[in-house]
Amino acid sequence: MSGEPNDEELEKLRQEKMEQLQEQDGQGQGQGVDEEAMEAQREQREAQKKAMLRKHLTDEARKRLNTVQMSKPDFGDQVEQQVLALAQSGRIQGKIDDEKMKQLLKELQPDKKSFDIQRR
Repeated sequence: MSGEPNDEELEKLRQEKMEQLQEQDGQGQGQGVDEEAMEAQREQREAQKKAMLRKHLTDEARKRLNTVQMSKPDFGDQVEQQVLALAQSGRIQGKIDDEKMKQLLKELQPDKKSFDIQRR
């Protein structure tokens, strides 16, 4: 096993967190609960995103995406959003392998600007 929780474990953890938040809300914790609820929602969205990426990318493609995110976080996030959009729209058949990921990265990479400097 890769050490990453599966979907059932993630759902169980989410449920436990929601129960904790509901208990705290019942005790009148106030603004702290709102912040914790927002944090729980953010963690839940992150877990869902990782689960979708794990489902639609091969290990090599995920490694390449992680490398891109470490070197260029904004571009990595853009690629990740594109993959998730393709997955949600049903346009991904099977899994994206390393070659398809390279092709996607080339397509999304902004064109390099070249400047020709002429001296007079």
